[in-house]
Amino acid sequence: MADALEAAVRAALARVLDPEIRRPITELDMVEGVEVSSDGAAVVGIRLTIVGCPAADTIERDVREAVAPVPGVTSTEVRVGVMTPAQRSALTDRLRGPGGRRGVQFGPDSLTRVYAVTSGKGGVGKSTLTANLAVALAERGLAVGIVDADVYGFSIPGILGLVDEAGIAVKPTRVDDMILPPVAHGVKVISIAMFVDGNAAVAWRGPMLHRTMTQFLTDVYFGDLDVLLLDLPPGTGDIAISLGQLLPAAEVLVVTTPQPAAADVAERSGMVARQTGQRVFGVVENMAGLVQPDGTVLDVFGTGGGAEVARRLSAGQDEPVPLLASVPLSVALREGGDSGAPIVLSQPNDPAAVAIRSVADRLVRPRNLAGRRLGLSVG
Repeated sequence: MADALEAAVRAALARVLDPEIRRPITELDMVEGVEVSSDGAAVVGIRLTIVGCPAADTIERDVREAVAPVPGVTSTEVRVGVMTPAQRSALTDRLRGPGGRRGVQFGPDSLTRVYAVTSGKGGVGKSTLTANLAVALAERGLAVGIVDADVYGFSIPGILGLVDEAGIAVKPTRVDDMILPPVAHGVKVISIAMFVDGNAAVAWRGPMLHRTMTQFLTDVYFGDLDVLLLDLPPGTGDIAISLGQLLPAAEVLVVTTPQPAAADVAERSGMVARQTGQRVFGVVENMAGLVQPDGTVLDVFGTGGGAEVARRLSAGQDEPVPLLASVPLSVALREGGDSGAPIVLSQPNDPAAVAIRSVADRLVRPRNLAGRRLGLSVG
């Protein structure tokens, strides 16, 4: 009876996910042992990855909640320890694959859809759209990650609520030389904001920026993602070029506002992406008409800019570049970004949320397995 109960407890533990790695703790060798006495008292030993692991309380709570309902269990005790250096090394090797290989993730052989969200100028709402798109995709059950590549104007952690009471971005967990990205609303996020002191400014030139992007794509463990979104800085500078070289298979979403001046600049960001071999997937027009109480629409920033950018960028591709959506001006969208509560979750019926969700629908595409190496072997 005790053996059967122990097996049932272990089966329940297989449903407990590490909050950062997003895989069962049983697969990660985090279960040190399970003992169940004849009276149903269960003792579960858990090994955390590091001392002071920020997910410790969550893991302990989830273990208790998973074990308590098991028929026959009368009490649950969780004993928490820490992995040895050898166990941590084995974990990183297991996560990275055979030989613990390190290289740029999401390359040409990857099944992950990579979208670089870009704009010609700042202040068009690119980061807000990136964050809300990621959350909308995660809500659909996809594994989603964000690389906040806007090194000078990082804002993704704040928009997603990955900040403390002082507004300082939460730090990622380091397991040896592997970085585990924090998770918000089901989205894994990495940002330079997590590595600087407070709200310190970043004043780096090209080589340092390239090394940072390379580290984000090698040392940060995202796991098997369905979609990776890159929040690029505005313009056509070093980071856009570096990511074009590191991720040539990425597709580009160009964000613009309706006025012609913004459309002219947005076109340039799409052209740079094309020069690095990337394909422009579509255009999103943000800050479109504001609906008034009487039902009329006030075009604060004019009209037609998004359609014009799509028309111009279509000229260099085999397939036309579509205008994916026009996202209306929305107070709720702005408030959600300030409070860390994405509008696609907090107010899904807001017109801006509906428009962003329609873009997310366009990004949900099946993985193309044709000609891909799946890494399987026949025993």
